[in-house]
Amino acid sequence: MPPLTRQINVTYRCGMMYRDRQLADLGLNGCQSQYLLPLYWMPGISQEALAEHLCVHKSSVTRQLSALEAKGFVRRETDKNDRRSLLVYPTEKALAIKDSVYAIIHDWRQYLLRDFNEEERETLNRLMERVSSRAKAYVKGDDAQCTLSERT
Repeated sequence: MPPLTRQINVTYRCGMMYRDRQLADLGLNGCQSQYLLPLYWMPGISQEALAEHLCVHKSSVTRQLSALEAKGFVRRETDKNDRRSLLVYPTEKALAIKDSVYAIIHDWRQYLLRDFNEEERETLNRLMERVSSRAKAYVKGDDAQCTLSERT
C-alpha cells in the first residue's frame, strides 16, 4: 500500500497545478489562492493567526502576502491594540474575484469526487478530518509521542 502522505502530497500538488492554470487569468497562482480563502471569511485576521490557520511558517505568510499586496489583492494594517501585529484584509480587487476563486476550488473538488457516491464523500471527509486533526495535534505539541511503531 502506498504511503498515505505520498497520496495526500500527490493530490495536493495536482490540485496546485490545476489552480495555477485556472487562476492565471486572474493574476494569481494556486498557492496564493490558499491565502485569500481565509481572508474572505476572516477579514482582519493577523498574519500570525493566518500562519497557524494554514499550518505554514510565518515567513511563508509574509512572503505570500507581500506578493498579494504588490498585486493589489490584500492590504495590511498595524493592529491598533498590538503594534507588533499586522492585520490582513482582502481588497476590492480580491473581493471582485471571490466567486471565481470559490468556483475553481469547488470544481476541483467535484472533479476529484466525481465517481464517489454521497456516503463515500461523507466518509472520506470524516476520515480526512481525523487525519488532519491528528497532524495538527502533533504540530501543536498536543500529541507529540509519535513512536517508531506508529510510523510504520
